[in-house]
Amino acid sequence: MTHPDELERLARIAVDCGFHIHNDLGPGLLESAYEVLMAEAPRRTGLAVERQVAVPLKYNGVVVDNAFKVDLLVERKLIIELKSTERLLPVHGKQVLTYLRLMELPLGLLMNFGQAMFKDGLKRVVNKHRNSRFGD
Repeated sequence: MTHPDELERLARIAVDCGFHIHNDLGPGLLESAYEVLMAEAPRRTGLAVERQVAVPLKYNGVVVDNAFKVDLLVERKLIIELKSTERLLPVHGKQVLTYLRLMELPLGLLMNFGQAMFKDGLKRVVNKHRNSRFGD
C-alpha cells in the first residue's frame, strides 16, 4: 500500500517537472517529445519512471493483453497521462480514471502541454473506487 504522503510527494515532483518543461519550452511540441522529457525529469530526482507501460485487462475470465498503455508510471504508483492539444476534453479525465481503476491505483495526473498556461492543462484524477490502494 502506498502512503498518501508518499503519493503526494510523487505528484508534487511530477507537477514541478511538468511546470518547468512547459515554462522553458512552451506549448506546441508533439506529445511524444513531452513524454520523453517528462520521463527523464523525475528520473533525475531519483524516481523510477516507465514509459508506455502495457497493461492487460482481465474481465469475466478473458484476458486482453495490451488493453491500454499508460504514458508514464512513476514508482509503479502514479499514472501520468500526457496530452498536447488545444484543450482537455471530459473523455481525457475519464480515460485516466479507467486506467486507475483497472490498475487499482489511487491517483493519476493528466497533463496537457498544449495550453498557454501549464496550470490550465493540469488535472488530478482520484480513484475513489473501493479497490484502490490508497493509504494504510
